[in-house]
Amino acid sequence: MSLAHIYDKIREKELVQMYFKRKIYAKLKEWKHRSNGSTAMLIEGARRVGKSTVVQAFAEAEYKSYVLIDFSTCSREIRALFEENMDLDYTFLQLQLQYGVKLIERKSVLVFDEVQFCPRARQRIKALVADGRYDYIETGSLISIQRNVRDILIPSEEEHLEMFPMDFEEFLDAIGEGATNGLLYDVFQKRLPLGAAHRRLLRLFRLYMLVGGMPQAVEAYRKENNFEDVDRVKRAILQLYEDDFRKLDPSGKISALFNSIPAQLLSASRFIVSHAVPNLRPSRAQSILPEMLDSKTVLRCTDVADPGPGMAASIDLRKFKLYLADTGLFTTLAFKDRSFTENDLYRKLLSDKLPANLGHLYENAVAQTLAAKGDRLCFHTFEVKGKTTRYEVDFLLTRKSKLVPLEVKSTSRLSHASLDAFQKKYSQHVSESYVVCTKDYARKDGVTYLPIYMLQFL
Repeated sequence: MSLAHIYDKIREKELVQMYFKRKIYAKLKEWKHRSNGSTAMLIEGARRVGKSTVVQAFAEAEYKSYVLIDFSTCSREIRALFEENMDLDYTFLQLQLQYGVKLIERKSVLVFDEVQFCPRARQRIKALVADGRYDYIETGSLISIQRNVRDILIPSEEEHLEMFPMDFEEFLDAIGEGATNGLLYDVFQKRLPLGAAHRRLLRLFRLYMLVGGMPQAVEAYRKENNFEDVDRVKRAILQLYEDDFRKLDPSGKISALFNSIPAQLLSASRFIVSHAVPNLRPSRAQSILPEMLDSKTVLRCTDVADPGPGMAASIDLRKFKLYLADTGLFTTLAFKDRSFTENDLYRKLLSDKLPANLGHLYENAVAQTLAAKGDRLCFHTFEVKGKTTRYEVDFLLTRKSKLVPLEVKSTSRLSHASLDAFQKKYSQHVSESYVVCTKDYARKDGVTYLPIYMLQFL
């Protein structure tokens, strides 16, 4: 059965976002053939990021049959099959009867959706994989929260994939601009400016920053081409996260930390917990921050004390910045003081005519792009002897054991004093320096000016 036919069937079920092509699909396919049933796959990600839909599309296309068990809604009888040490033959028989599906040895997959609601099912992965009859894929959020792993043995037969919101390439494909991806990559490989096409590509990237990569928001834009509808969807997702945070911490401290992220990025060089929650004890902060990070709604960028070989050992977890995993949600959160984010505001942001410092918006987009690529988010603050200025490199990557510093610019002013100071101080470790900006591709005086829409290829 072709993917096109699968997507037609999914649309009939009103799961419209499932037809969006996602890169994680190829990773699942690689796992299936490499593992051949020797491991299960756990996909983690924020709520509403599209985990369930892509896994269902994968199960439909790559297996003869499948059973999808949604542990957030399934019956007590189904849950009991995994919470009690029942005979596997009995378990499989009951699943086939309950779901009306015939399981075929080595040609079927069982999907444990929202597995955090049934930790015992996750623990049974060890026995299920050892049995060898079927493949197993788990999805979930808040997987590592203490209440979801208490008293269970985490199976060593479990591989992990983290799923992020749609990246710029996936977004372009979803809105009918997929052909642009290949052309853009070719231009990047040749290190050429785009010329007249630059303005159009930058506008598309701004559109991506406004809509974001959450499938429901992308679908709302694709169907209605109306930013107010998109904003309504994003506000509903933010409310869902708020509800989750309240369940984890009824005092509201996690929510306060989350809601303060845009303002802190705008006004501070790093995230200060006390700015969001005054008088919060350090011990309490150490317990609630991991819970917020485990929700996968937030990205943490940590300070590196000693850039160079082995810099991972010098990461200072006490000094960090926080970004939202989705820049579209960041935009809505940053302007949530209004009853709704008016179309006029979106239009001004899209055309870069809003009279405001949007540096934090572009910085969040860079963080999202790097995280989706698999880069660890790090920054570096430093002093230069004889100078009173304290410098900061926004992001610090490694490529082939060399450092790649990035400075993010959202305006036409492309001065880069921090980047210059970093190159001079750590010249023996730096391979290439980049200013990620809204200007066309250029290279001057040892610095590459990289349009933000090309960052995905770095």
